[in-house]
Amino acid sequence: MTKLGHVRELLVAAVALCGLLGGVAQAQKLPTATAPGAYLAVGGTYGGFNEEYPDPGRVLGGFGVYADLNVRRHLGIEGEVRWLRQNQIYGSYETTYLVGPRYEVRRGRYSPYAKALVGGGKLVFPTLNGKYSGYGTYTAFAFGGGLDVNLTEKIKLRAVDFEYQDWPSFYYPTVTQQKITPYGLSAGISYRLLHTGGWPKHRYK
Repeated sequence: MTKLGHVRELLVAAVALCGLLGGVAQAQKLPTATAPGAYLAVGGTYGGFNEEYPDPGRVLGGFGVYADLNVRRHLGIEGEVRWLRQNQIYGSYETTYLVGPRYEVRRGRYSPYAKALVGGGKLVFPTLNGKYSGYGTYTAFAFGGGLDVNLTEKIKLRAVDFEYQDWPSFYYPTVTQQKITPYGLSAGISYRLLHTGGWPKHRYK
């Protein structure tokens, strides 16, 4: 299957899951959420990304951390760091540091969202003849979305997060392709630290 085919499959799966959970939310007839004031939540994730380099089709796994700063009813800012270290080939792995706007829509407990991030990526090159080959740092863009589920007033499950990255400045002397576009899925959980206002308590009963 082509790379585009994999992306389409992941997108379809993410959209289908969002739709399913959204339908459950409507069926339960939970009271409409009143949006909290500004809040800061921090969390962690685990996921897998098709890295394309140095072995197209290989999925790197790893952990990440993220922070959501909500500034208005639907609009916020998300920052994330991912360390993809598992399932390496020839010692090659990746780290990304991204930040950007996030837009969410609340439906009862459920909050589907979309995001557009920009930042940097670090890629450690494969070991050649048993010797460390160094690393490169590159500009990276990311577009994606997912679904958060409010479990309590402070704890939120990140049920699914899809992300498609573009590294337009990637270059390695032995590779003719000068751009990589990693993509993948992750899930996690977050804890709300600071806030003004709050969610209705009866919403979680």
